[in-house]
Amino acid sequence: QVQLVESGGGLVQPGGSLRLSCAASGFTLDYYAIGWFRQAPEKEREGVLCISSNDGITYYADSVKGRFTISRDNAKNTVYLQMNSLKPEDTAAYYCATAPGSCEDEYDLWGQGTQVTVSS
Repeated sequence: QVQLVESGGGLVQPGGSLRLSCAASGFTLDYYAIGWFRQAPEKEREGVLCISSNDGITYYADSVKGRFTISRDNAKNTVYLQMNSLKPEDTAAYYCATAPGSCEDEYDLWGQGTQVTVSS
């Protein structure tokens, strides 16, 4: 079955860190761009970060620069989103998705999401 599964979300205090994982099954991530997106309650979904098939990095959200990083482990068929210095405004459901190769391509496979809550 072709799917993406996110994990690693949870409740964290402001200033804390979390690492989200996006694991693929049924296909190999090597040839795809992987993007992370988030959606807070009553807000539109926004792009966060993307890593292309040749490991180019694209930041969709200026608010996460210097705090979030993205990486991939092709051996584990997994992409990670490392989130540091978390703020309450980072609270959202986080989703990963695949695009054919470039971070400018259309995303066509989405995971089910993982919830991140930043609160004291």
